Amino acid sequence: MTIALVTGATQGLGLALVEGLAARLGPEDTVYLTGRDIDRVTAAVATMPSGGARIRAELLDVGSPGATENLAAQLKERHGGVDIVFGNAVMRVGPDDDSRAIVDAYTQVNNFGTTRLLRAFAPLLRDNGRLLVVASSLGTLHYLAPVLHHHFDNLADLDEVDDQVAAWRDLVKDGTARATAWPGFVNIPSKIAQVAAVRTLATLRRDEDVARGILLAAVCPGMMNTPTSALWWDVSTAPTPAEAAVPLLDLALDPADPDHYGQLLRHGKVLPWA
Repeated sequence: MTIALVTGATQGLGLALVEGLAARLGPEDTVYLTGRDIDRVTAAVATMPSGGARIRAELLDVGSPGATENLAAQLKERHGGVDIVFGNAVMRVGPDDDSRAIVDAYTQVNNFGTTRLLRAFAPLLRDNGRLLVVASSLGTLHYLAPVLHHHFDNLADLDEVDDQVAAWRDLVKDGTARATAWPGFVNIPSKIAQVAAVRTLATLRRDEDVARGILLAAVCPGMMNTPTSALWWDVSTAPTPAEAAVPLLDLALDPADPDHYGQLLRHGKVLPWA
């Protein structure tokens, strides 16, 4: 019996991942469709086609301290562990958003939400499990000034990742980040920090996880045709969320490649960190 969970799953890529997992798995398996609004979660489950794995609704706001840990404890009690976790929850930012006004909520979801997910669910992974954090190709040191690389490279643990995110967040909030080498687009440091979190945890878990067939990685789905992306770019010819989900589903369900462990992957290929 396979137990899978997708965060941020009421629309777009998250919804496509749930539908794809359910289609590829069997009736004895369960896919948890989660989100922070129970009405939207329930409505999303109702839209899913019949057949394949059972799809189950669960409330999960990764931006709320304690919520991820509580759900992980519930799933451990119900199933003893999990097999596939997609961390897809994201707070999106638009061109008209004031970075100073939104960065608190933004980092709570995108960054601290990621480290909460990693802490809570990595210990629950069964043999051949998958823990995949949806990030971006922007999440590499290539997009950060060299003078800033040390903030996210070779960190000791997830607590240090959180400390670095908090320090950057505070610079954005008080307006001093703009006077330094930090990018003005908050998405870039945030995505780099997400990938740094995956890399940091992978360094601590690599030997045991690889021996057990577990894959921990960050994944970039590439450009998608979604309303949010359309605020920034012309996405009229970009893949749909369902199309973008295919290589991510392959990573979740195909045999793990040890060379992918701890890396940022796009379409099954490793993107260089530095």
